Amino acid sequence: MTYLSTKTYGHEIGLSATFRQWRALSHCRLLHGYSLSFRFEFEADTLDDKNWVVDFGGLKELKAILEHTFDHKTVVAADDPELEWFHEAARRGVADIVVLPAVGCEKFAEHVYGIASKWLLTERLAPRCRLASVEVKEHGANSAIYRGTSRAAGQRDL
Repeated sequence: MTYLSTKTYGHEIGLSATFRQWRALSHCRLLHGYSLSFRFEFEADTLDDKNWVVDFGGLKELKAILEHTFDHKTVVAADDPELEWFHEAARRGVADIVVLPAVGCEKFAEHVYGIASKWLLTERLAPRCRLASVEVKEHGANSAIYRGTSRAAGQRDL
């Protein structure tokens, strides 16, 4: 039997990020932003000594990681042809930029999945507790989910 629990940091938290998909032919090639929402799905075959999959109160560091990456940040793809322009905006104090390998809900979910999986190991919650998936929502109509591909998902992507 597998137990599941979820933790959501909703739009009301205010993780406001600006980004653009520079490869898009649509308006998504322009800077735009959302108050992103993150939903974590944890799984375990056995519960801890408190009968929990994960201690929700112990996730403050995970929230801090989200804030550091997405709270009032301009997230830029490492291969954006205007990357130097964004660095100049940061130097001038106009933008707080975070450079990631790629942008968009799917890539944000993958990025956060990797960070959260490593965090579970650091906190010695894995391998008992695994991260099954991360969902990122731009708003109520658009979201993307990244799932681990094996039972050892909490140790994947390390």
